[in-house]
Order: sequence, then structure tokens, then C-alpha cells
Amino acid sequence: MKDFDPKAFDPTTIPSSSSSCPFCTIVQTYPPYPPSTPPSPSSPILSPLKLTPSSFIILSTPLLIAFLDIMPLSPGHILLCPRSHTQKLSDVSSHEASELGLWLRLLSKALSRTTGVYDWNVVQNNGAAAAQVVDHVHYHLIPRPEIRAKGKFSESFTMFGRGQREDLDDDEAGEMAAKLRENIADVLDEDARRGKL
Repeated sequence: MKDFDPKAFDPTTIPSSSSSCPFCTIVQTYPPYPPSTPPSPSSPILSPLKLTPSSFIILSTPLLIAFLDIMPLSPGHILLCPRSHTQKLSDVSSHEASELGLWLRLLSKALSRTTGVYDWNVVQNNGAAAAQVVDHVHYHLIPRPEIRAKGKFSESFTMFGRGQREDLDDDEAGEMAAKLRENIADVLDEDARRGKL
């Protein structure tokens, strides 16, 4: 991971995108911050009310942004995407691809700690035929709690992001996002001390 450089992000420059891309709207609304020292949950920088529907940011770097899915398959369902508007994974730069790979590992670790769920899917769809709904490349990190062990045999998760989705509860999302940012900072600190970054 490169050192955090907030100057690498220019909020006055709109990424090339469709004006209807909700992820580009999120990108333009939330500036980068150092992931190792995220703003406090009450900071106006992170206010989920800047947009409708509310956006709960958990990571915002000069190249990438991650936030809670507004229709999660399970609590903690995260979306990670580049700030630049690219439609498919094959369109991202090699630098973005490298950062996406790095952050997928770090977010996975923080997500497991936050949710207490140690099984998860990482899903990335390319194109409408592959179930991509938003035309902006993104990864889903979806915790998969063991539901059968809890006697919930009528509930099921299916592969590749399909399954029962529910609206994101804003109060729960605010708490989840704050815990995720805190755990991301902890994971970064631990990796730095172990020489993994």
C-alpha cells in the first residue's frame, strides 16, 4: 500500500462517467481520508445523510472507495470499487487492480472481525449477462453466517450474490460502518507491525 496522499484526489474533477452512476455520485461526495486514522463517526466528512439513499463509507482512498450495500444479502455486505468510472474489471488500470487486490484482503480481515462471521464470498460481476446491476466495476464482500447450525433450514444463501436481500437499516449501518473503519485501522496497524504492508 502506498502512503496516503490526499492530493491524488481532486474533488473538482468529475471522473468520466454516466451522470446516472450512483457509485460516481458517492465518489464525488466523499473525499479520501487516511484509513489508518479515519474520521470520527460524527464527522461531517462521513455523514451518510449527504446522499439519498444514505451512504455508509468504510474506506475512502485516492483510488478506491468502499461502502455498505444498500440491499445487503447479510449484515456487513460491502461494495469496493475504484473511484474512476470503469465498467468492467478488464478496464481498470494495473495500479487500480493492485490496490483492489490489497484492499480485498484487508477488508476481508476487518469484515470477519466486525461481524464475527469467518466465511464470506468475494463476488465480482462483469456485464449485464453476469448479473452486474451498476455499470461501475465493483466487488461484493458478503459475510455468510452459518444459518443451518441455527436451525434456520428454510433460509438459504445462493452463490454469486443472488439470494434474499433486505433494505439496509440506517442505525445498524452507522454502527457497522464505524466498527468496520475501526477494524480496518487495527488491521493496517497489525500488518504494518508484522511487515506485511
